[in-house]
Amino acid sequence: MEKKDFEAWLDNISIAFLSLTDLQKNETLDHLISLSGAVQLRHLSNNLEILLKRDFLKLLPLELSFYLLKWLDPQTLLTCCLVSKQWNKVISACTEVWQTACKNLGWQIDDSVQDPLHWKKVYLKAILRMKQLKDHEAFETSSLIGHSARVYALYYKDGLLCTGSDDLSAKLWDVSTGQCIYGIQTHTCAAVKFDEQKLVTGSFDNTVACWEWSSGAKTQHFRGHSGAVFSVDYNDELDILVSGSADFTVKVWALSTGTCLNTLTGHTEWVTKVVLQKCKVKSLMHSPGDYILLSADKYEIKIWPIGREINCKCLRTLSVSEDRSISLQPRLHFDGKYIVCSSALGLYQWDFASYDILRVIKPPDFSNVSLLGFGEIFALLFDNRYLYIMDLRTEKLISRWPLPEYRKSKRGSSFLAGEMSWLNGLNGQNDTGLVFATSMPDHSIHLVLWKEHG
Repeated sequence: MEKKDFEAWLDNISIAFLSLTDLQKNETLDHLISLSGAVQLRHLSNNLEILLKRDFLKLLPLELSFYLLKWLDPQTLLTCCLVSKQWNKVISACTEVWQTACKNLGWQIDDSVQDPLHWKKVYLKAILRMKQLKDHEAFETSSLIGHSARVYALYYKDGLLCTGSDDLSAKLWDVSTGQCIYGIQTHTCAAVKFDEQKLVTGSFDNTVACWEWSSGAKTQHFRGHSGAVFSVDYNDELDILVSGSADFTVKVWALSTGTCLNTLTGHTEWVTKVVLQKCKVKSLMHSPGDYILLSADKYEIKIWPIGREINCKCLRTLSVSEDRSISLQPRLHFDGKYIVCSSALGLYQWDFASYDILRVIKPPDFSNVSLLGFGEIFALLFDNRYLYIMDLRTEKLISRWPLPEYRKSKRGSSFLAGEMSWLNGLNGQNDTGLVFATSMPDHSIHLVLWKEHG
């Protein structure tokens, strides 16, 4: 057929085809396909793929692709990565999407990392760790054995755990290896704190002592309390040591000389916790950089200004019930911005700038749950049976880990949290090392540690 005749025939056929119903059009196409040979079918296949399978993600500008991808959840995006190499490349390079997904999981974000493929890998690592937490597979346990009497005092710092015992000794352990680095003869220890050179102990004999690790020698003895010393803290820069006692007082000492600088009164119960910390917020009563002392008993938390001056007066007293019907747990969190303490009613968080209660967190069956650690994203809690991780953004418990029958103590110093930085957000490096330690009835120390990602 001549080209001119063919074009006229094609116009007539087209006009007639357009006048048909959809069903008639389909029947016409089916008939034409049945009459087609291999060349026509290959031509049809190639053109249909272009018409019907257009890759919009490939055709769109990258900025528009990223905008569309933001509306998809991470699991859908991971599925989309399997479509083609091009899709995988585009989706993996969508930094903002993966950073947001990581933040939603409670992951810390380092904005200085510019590698576009980095954050998808971080998300995959994060989702694995969060699944392990949900499935109760993120931790493992071990024990430290070496004391011959009850272990009453624990303190953790930089991978090292100090234990003080009724066997008149204190030991320093490398948590990663389980090896005892130092063991020195002391008095009965109710509280311990250490650094590279020295160990400070509060004792049931009503005194505080300072010891040298390398020689085991007692370098200072602080006498003056008339009751057991349940908590100690110190600051080398200020040359100050503070101690809380069963005699209802807090004493401030010169660390280097052992001289008592002041006795702070006002508590009407055992002082079970003292914390010496630098203030990070400004208020009418203190400025950033000021040193603050917190002391806590069964019902109250008292706030004191501490500096090089000898005398100080209580700035404020915090409590959760005016009639003392609700008691506080022995543990206390203070980071210079917020004060957090638990009670039978829940977790109380105070703003340190205003002393106002910011919130009360009440998880299910909170009456027996105590505070171990409190961060920007997570809190670490425990009761008689489990160790818990709470997402503070939702106030939901996201993980738990079974605990053995540990030694109970109303004063509560015989258990503690380990590494704390992950409470401000996991980052793939800080989920290592010690999570929790507690003393056992057989005088061993039970450890809960992060398990490697695998």
